[in-house]
Amino acid sequence: MSGDILSKIADNVAKVMIGKEDVTRRLLASLAAGGHVLLEDVPGTGKTVLARALARSMGCAFERVQFTPDLLPSDVTGLSFFNQEEGAFTFKKGPVFTNILLADEINRATPRTQSSLLECMAERQVTVDGETRVLEAPFFVIATQNPVETIGCFPLPEAQLDRFIMKIHMGSLSESQERQMIDRFISAEPLASIDAVCSAEEIRALQETCRQVYVHEDLRDYIVALVQATRKNRTGVSPRGTLALLRASQGYALVQGRDYVVPEDIKDVAHAVLCHRLIGEFDDVQKASVVTGILGSVELPTEDWKAKR
Repeated sequence: MSGDILSKIADNVAKVMIGKEDVTRRLLASLAAGGHVLLEDVPGTGKTVLARALARSMGCAFERVQFTPDLLPSDVTGLSFFNQEEGAFTFKKGPVFTNILLADEINRATPRTQSSLLECMAERQVTVDGETRVLEAPFFVIATQNPVETIGCFPLPEAQLDRFIMKIHMGSLSESQERQMIDRFISAEPLASIDAVCSAEEIRALQETCRQVYVHEDLRDYIVALVQATRKNRTGVSPRGTLALLRASQGYALVQGRDYVVPEDIKDVAHAVLCHRLIGEFDDVQKASVVTGILGSVELPTEDWKAKR
């Protein structure tokens, strides 16, 4: 059933997005794993359109926040104000009280405003004026950022980046895919024509199912070995990154229609999970090279991954 839901969502998104099957699979794996995603690429590659297509495919509450330098934390989380009619303070919920939050161009906001998402993303709750309010599941943050602009931008700190289970690059279209895009959009707006194919309850059930996806003992050791290898050069993926690689692998297995993880699942999500967690003065190409080297150097176990369950 979980595979059917994921297939329906992927097919729905494909009505809008062209040539983004790999990106969609990673996005859906993150959703199933209960994580959050950072979409990064140059302007015009479809980051916002992909996020909106996913949101429209699910019968969930959706909010979008356009991050700007003058955005305040209370603009995201909400604030308490004095209600003269009631003679008491009333809390006005911010856009974070939703199921799917699109944090558009997140790196344009100040670090203070960016930090307003830390508690929300890690603990699924918001604390304002000493009162903690729990966010309704599912809670899925899709943030976008452009890597080429520096004026008016504030790089995301490691603590913020570590909250994203995956950082996904959109990539470019081939010549045939670009022509297909023109034919599809020349007289229509596909995004406006798609409807929800699942409910919030089904997404909650999907996320519960994801945690039951079987991971063989040898693959658990393999995940630990990969993470430990990142720390030998003091680049250091955090323990949260270890769990992110585990959850992402389980989610990716579900997307592939399996209820057990195979080594290829781990390898397929490794770059998206680990690269942005490497600490140091590396650019994206260097980080990808480090992870590629680790994947090539850590011995891959062989086993019947469905056995001993």
